[in-house]
Amino acid sequence: MARKKGRDISGWLIVDKPAGVNSTAVVAKVRWALDAKKAGHAGTLDPDATGVLAVALGEATKTVPIVTDALKCYDFTVNWGAETTTDDASGQVVRQSETRPTAAEVEAALAGFTGDIMQVPPAFSAVKVEGERAYDLAREGVEMDLVARPLWVESLLLLEAGESSARLEMVCGKGGYVRSIARDLGRKLGCLGHVAHLRRTWSGPFEAENGVAFDRIDRDAQAWLDGQILPLETGLADLPMLRATPEGAVRIRNGNPGEVTTGAEWGELVWVSDATGPVCIGRYQGGMVQPERVFNL
Repeated sequence: MARKKGRDISGWLIVDKPAGVNSTAVVAKVRWALDAKKAGHAGTLDPDATGVLAVALGEATKTVPIVTDALKCYDFTVNWGAETTTDDASGQVVRQSETRPTAAEVEAALAGFTGDIMQVPPAFSAVKVEGERAYDLAREGVEMDLVARPLWVESLLLLEAGESSARLEMVCGKGGYVRSIARDLGRKLGCLGHVAHLRRTWSGPFEAENGVAFDRIDRDAQAWLDGQILPLETGLADLPMLRATPEGAVRIRNGNPGEVTTGAEWGELVWVSDATGPVCIGRYQGGMVQPERVFNL
């Protein structure tokens, strides 16, 4: 008997992920509930973190890099006085301090964590070390010298300051680890620190407050979930949209440069549509677009 492949569904389902479940499990449940042929997510959230997890379905998976590269916003609490193996509350305490910073000291330190910074990922992270995941090596007790990586931090604001904790908001680009920010901020202040609570409030064009609750994702709710799916092009909100001529759309769908009726900067990444909907993501080249990812809708 031929195996059922699932439904051809394209678009985005935005999930408000709860704590205690990993991102892969969320995608798997969405795919099961919708009986979707293909699904993926745009940006991993730690298991203990909550907030927006954008799940791409079908042809929308071709737009995942666009959303992954977009700015994201995190609302998080740092507890002072202890550094842990995981840089969050789930790990074992490895160092402690009796020092506690004032709100003014925290504010003054934040400037050093904005703009273009270099950040060392947590030992318990998905970065690869000689072909293996860092978290697998960390669980085995292997000591690693992880390489610092560049990160753009748009803003880092102090929202609330308590005696032993601080609530912060960070807007950053791709590849940011909030746990590393908490760890490094604690070290700079001389008090040590780790993440106690973490929530991603928005990611690119998607907001957690508009997300579907995890416990509502079920095969019995498939019809309702279908109504929550956002169009594929929602994930392309940060790119200019150009209109293809009828002949240009045909050429683009065949993988060739095609004519468009509107323009952009030479070499700029754009998305192209025609009367039927999205056609491709590609590069504008003086009245033409060279497709990089063609949508088969």
